[in-house]
Order: sequence, then C-alpha cells, then structure tokens
Amino acid sequence: MSPKEVIARRVALEIREGQLVNLGIGLPSMVANFLPESVHVFFQAENGVIGLGSRPPEGMEDPNLTDAGGGFVTAVPGAASIDSAMSFGLIRGGHLDMTVLGGLQVDERGYLANWMVPGKMVPGMGGAMDLVAGAKNVIVAMVHSAKGSPKIVPECTLPLTAARRITLIVTELAVIEPTDAGLMLRERGPGVEIDEIVSKTAAKLIVPADVPEMRLA
Repeated sequence: MSPKEVIARRVALEIREGQLVNLGIGLPSMVANFLPESVHVFFQAENGVIGLGSRPPEGMEDPNLTDAGGGFVTAVPGAASIDSAMSFGLIRGGHLDMTVLGGLQVDERGYLANWMVPGKMVPGMGGAMDLVAGAKNVIVAMVHSAKGSPKIVPECTLPLTAARRITLIVTELAVIEPTDAGLMLRERGPGVEIDEIVSKTAAKLIVPADVPEMRLA
C-alpha cells in the first residue's frame, strides 16, 4: 500500500467511539475511508458540516457537499449543516475531541508548522491555528520526508501554526509522541527498522528498548 494509506490507516485506529473529529484537507481526509464500521463518530469540517462520510463514488458527487478543501464528501445519517460561527465556536470552545492535520515540519518541542512556506502563494491560513489551539488532541499525519529532507526537525524554520505541543505524529515510518522529555518513538512502520527512522529524522528521538511495529487494522 502507499505511504499515505499506511498513515491514514494508522491514524484511524486513534479515533474512538462517539468522538467529534476534524479532518484537515489532503492526506488527513483519507482517514474517514479506513474507520472501522463498528466505530461511530462525527467528522467535522470548518466550512460547516458535522457528519462527513467518505468520498462518494465517481459520478455521485454533490457540489453542495464538500469538505473544507473543496473535496467531495458524503454525509452520514444524522449529519448537520451549520454556519461558520458555530463551526469555529466548536473549535475555539474546546469541543473537538481530535483534529488530524497535515504538516510541513514538527520540531523537538512538538510544535507544528503547517500553514505557509515563506515566499510562496498562500490561499489563506484556514482554521489550522484555531484547531491546534482548541482541539483536545492534535494528530499530525504526514510523510516522513519531503524531497529527501526530514520534516521532523530540531526546531521549525517555517512559521509555527501555534505555540502548543501536538499529541502525536504519524508517518509511514513511525508513530512518534512528543513528551516533556522529547520525541518518543512509539511504533515502527511496516517492515521499517529503527536505524532507518533515526537516519531520516533530523530531530533527536528517544528510542525505548521495545518499539513494536504499527498496527494498521
């Protein structure tokens, strides 16, 4: 399977029954496709939908039903359409159990940079800052490296999204938890050795004696 599918499948296992979960655009939106059928949650999008489902089959798209990035989605039974004020009230009021976001960099403090690259066109910061500041748990779902450069770094060189430690980093190579002591390696990707993870991570990792291979189902 592709690196992005590995990441989305692993993130889906972090979601619990009855949670209110925000999925960011791009890779995070894939998580809804791999949620176990036995787990019932409500996915929220900043543009004002609670109860997002997976992407519809080709030809069944509804132009009035999209996620925050404009991608087509479905709605589960009981879904609701709300205005932006209520949507961001949920986020800023601390009512989201979890948000899953993409990342450009995460540093040793567990701080995330994901909203802009200086000098490049930025369509808008969206709700990323509100989500990192307001959600109870923040999971960063991203590929481990970009064009050969590590994305997990000693200190972010890109503008921070928020000055708050995220909860978990999930890449195709590893599951890493930011802690008071530093970045803790919790799981290895399928068939991945610890030496490969360390060599492709610029930040210092704390490696326990036992690092199990990540589950995907």
